[in-house]
Amino acid sequence: MSQSIYGYIRVSSRDQNEDRQLIAMREIDVPEKNIYTDKQSGKDFERPQYKKLVRKLKRDDLLYIKSIDRLGRNYEEIQNQWRLLTKDKGVDICVIDMPLLDTRRGKDLVGTFLSDIVLQVLSFVAENERVNIRQRQAEGIAAAKARGVRFGRPPRPLPEGYHSAYQRWKAGKITGTAAARECGMPLSTFRYRAAIYEKSTLS
Repeated sequence: MSQSIYGYIRVSSRDQNEDRQLIAMREIDVPEKNIYTDKQSGKDFERPQYKKLVRKLKRDDLLYIKSIDRLGRNYEEIQNQWRLLTKDKGVDICVIDMPLLDTRRGKDLVGTFLSDIVLQVLSFVAENERVNIRQRQAEGIAAAKARGVRFGRPPRPLPEGYHSAYQRWKAGKITGTAAARECGMPLSTFRYRAAIYEKSTLS
């Protein structure tokens, strides 16, 4: 049975560019029709093009990926997929940026052992980086909120006459319901905007 050569490319979002990975695939003569690309997070393997590729792969085929984190970022799932491809399906994998991760080399016990160790280290690093990115994002958001940066859609401008309605409501001359009706908004929205309005006038 003849060997087919495939390539798998993944970028994390639709606005990221896959050119660098595509150039690497072309340099090693992976046929264009055999290159599968997902524009999706690497947190799991529920990716349409990856699943299509796995169905296509057969024993003794060769799969190229640019780096281990292009396969995925989840430590345990990278291990599971690697085993599925190399052991269950009998496919060879070559990680372009890491020559030690080439299952065509050293198919003896020592070669397999070294490959397994390198894979474990790299997949751990990939997941650790994903965790660090998430933590840095959370810390960045918290720091921005502490500086007063507001997230989400900006509030709609206050309607004409809001100041007058607010002042009369605050002085007890009209009810909140009447003030909200004047402003054309629900009572809960009027009270919410009143709290913000009060802070802005005091600051």
